[in-house]
Amino acid sequence: MTDRGFDHVRHWVFDLDNTLYPAHYRLFDQIDVRMGEYISRLFGIGRAEARRIQKDYFYRYGTTLRGLMHNHGTDPEDFLEYVHDIDYSHIRPDPRLDSALATLPGRKWIFTNGTVAHAEAVMDRLGIARHIDEVFDITHSGYAPKPFLEAYEAFVERTGVHPQRAAMFEDIARNLEQPHEMGMMTVLVDHPDNVDGCCINDRHGDRNAEYVHHVTDDLGTFLSAIANKDAKLTKETT
Repeated sequence: MTDRGFDHVRHWVFDLDNTLYPAHYRLFDQIDVRMGEYISRLFGIGRAEARRIQKDYFYRYGTTLRGLMHNHGTDPEDFLEYVHDIDYSHIRPDPRLDSALATLPGRKWIFTNGTVAHAEAVMDRLGIARHIDEVFDITHSGYAPKPFLEAYEAFVERTGVHPQRAAMFEDIARNLEQPHEMGMMTVLVDHPDNVDGCCINDRHGDRNAEYVHHVTDDLGTFLSAIANKDAKLTKETT
């Protein structure tokens, strides 16, 4: 969407679900089902009404959890433990992503509205854990999720990321607005297999927003192109 390059980037920030792994794994579909089950059990309601509440909170509050906490005082730890009790066994190693991450100059973070444990399980299956310096999860921001400013401020404060030297990768376009405002390069990972991501991007109509600098439907290929171009760069960490 722009000719902006990545020569200056030394801090690489990745969303997890449907960004760092391909949406076709439908891993978040399992989480989605578990969230519906949790809400159904919590309120003693049918699955259809539970799903309506779940999606309404997701679209309005950034995460279903934030809506549950705000409106019902839900215990976040209980919720997160339940919804992330899923099967990761179908995820396969991603050699292209592994190679690209190894070559990219600088440090790498995962910045997720999920949990560290969930991120670690995914990284282990993809075979990329050794490349990630730290996982910043929803607990580190006091349960404030992306796209809210306090989540990004907490991330920068904890990690020491320099926004002017950073690139942020996300599957939900609205989550790139604050990184753009902070001075980060932004990349939208947009794929039709990502049902929720496409729905919210369609609803907000922001795929072509000024805060979306690049768009790709294949993170591994996109990073490989950057890595090959920038192979001459040294791996600076500041």
